[in-house]
This record gives sequence, C-alpha cells and structure tokens, in this order.
Amino acid sequence: MSRAVEQSNRAMLRARDAMDRSYADPLDIPTLARVAHVSEAHFIRTFRATFGETPHRYLQRRRVERAMSLLIESDRDVTEICHAVGFSSLGTFSRTFREIVGESPTAFRARRSPAGAVPSCFTKAWTRPSSFG
Repeated sequence: MSRAVEQSNRAMLRARDAMDRSYADPLDIPTLARVAHVSEAHFIRTFRATFGETPHRYLQRRRVERAMSLLIESDRDVTEICHAVGFSSLGTFSRTFREIVGESPTAFRARRSPAGAVPSCFTKAWTRPSSFG
C-alpha cells in the first residue's frame, strides 16, 4: 500500500469516526470534508470507494442501528427515539428505517424482545443492518 493510499484511508477513518461519535448531531458534507482535510467532491468519492457506501447512507445506517437498540432496550416513544438519533422528521426516519431494516420501527419493536444473556457485542454484530442486501 502506498503512502498516499494510507493517508487517504486515515483521513476517511477520521471522518467516519467523527460520524460514529456525533451521529445524532446535524452533520453535513462540508464539515466532514474538513475533518478529512479534502474537498467535498473528493470526500464523497473517496469515502464511497473506501467503505462501499456514501457518507450520507453510512450516517443513516448508523442512526438506524442506534434507533434499533433504543427500540429494544427502552420504552421511549418512536418519535422521541427518532429525534434522539438525529432525524428531524418522523416520516424520513420511518421510511429510512423501513428501507434498511425491512419493517417499520413499531413492527420491529413488537417483534423483538431484549436479549438475555447474549453479550451486546454479539447482538449488535448479528442485528447490524447491511447496505449490501
């Protein structure tokens, strides 16, 4: 691996780590591109080439993962969870959740029960939604 590729990968990892840390905050491409120290267009192209999905889709998936956890582990209202994970619209949240998980947040909550003695790292890995089908 060349030094340039390694530096590019590190920059993309910095941006992805920022997205993981601040998934509930309003994040936009200019902010993330600044974190990676590249232009906006280059950031989008390189992020997709590195991780296989656009920054926007990655952030949506990350937010839905957290919402899935909150739906299972808490009794909070779906609208409250929607806002807690960074969505500003319940309709967008529900549509995105359905696209990624395959069912509505309410149906997901009704079908799932809290995991018993299974370590949370295994539960998260097993239930993590995939953009690859």
